[in-house]
Amino acid sequence: MFQNRTEAGLLLAEKLKKYKNAQGVVLAVPRGGVPVAYEVAKMLGLPLEIILTKKIGHPVNKEYAIGAASLTDYFVIPHNNVSDEYIDAEVERIRTRLKDMYQKFMGDTEPLNPEGKTVIVIDDGIATGNTLLGTVNVLRKSKPAKIIIAVPVASQNAVKKLATEVDEVIAVLVPENFYGVGAFYEDFTQVTDDEVMYYLDKFRELKMAG
Repeated sequence: MFQNRTEAGLLLAEKLKKYKNAQGVVLAVPRGGVPVAYEVAKMLGLPLEIILTKKIGHPVNKEYAIGAASLTDYFVIPHNNVSDEYIDAEVERIRTRLKDMYQKFMGDTEPLNPEGKTVIVIDDGIATGNTLLGTVNVLRKSKPAKIIIAVPVASQNAVKKLATEVDEVIAVLVPENFYGVGAFYEDFTQVTDDEVMYYLDKFRELKMAG
């Protein structure tokens, strides 16, 4: 049980020590992953950015993911009765939303190119792994040297599912009985946009001071 995301981040950073000062980048999944990733990036001496992806839903059932899109790439699992026009329109719609989010959190900072780098993707926990799977598939297109998924807590099924897709899955806790991510935190209050900006600004200040 973690007290909060800060404690979870410190414990996760311990498990990632071998990547200290690596040629890499820490990518936080907003919003919940940001306070965790802040502690990790600080301890490892790596740049901190946010990774923005959204699932592409099926035209008949938007909750059913048929792919995912980021600001620069997208991937889709081919389905019958899903037209290219629909995919193009969805990708454009998603990108508009992601651009607004990126602008809000990162301002005019150009996203770091992950090509050839060790990329550590961090969230506050993984229940099914489906959303992260979409993120990984999109991320792979930018040719990073390594993709590592690191979280404080994950279900056994999610670890199994993701382990075949990335170079390494690192979790502080992989409980036998998984009742949802929030069950493993004493304080699992939803992270606000303001808090995301607070951590990103604080990290920039640290870098400038260092």
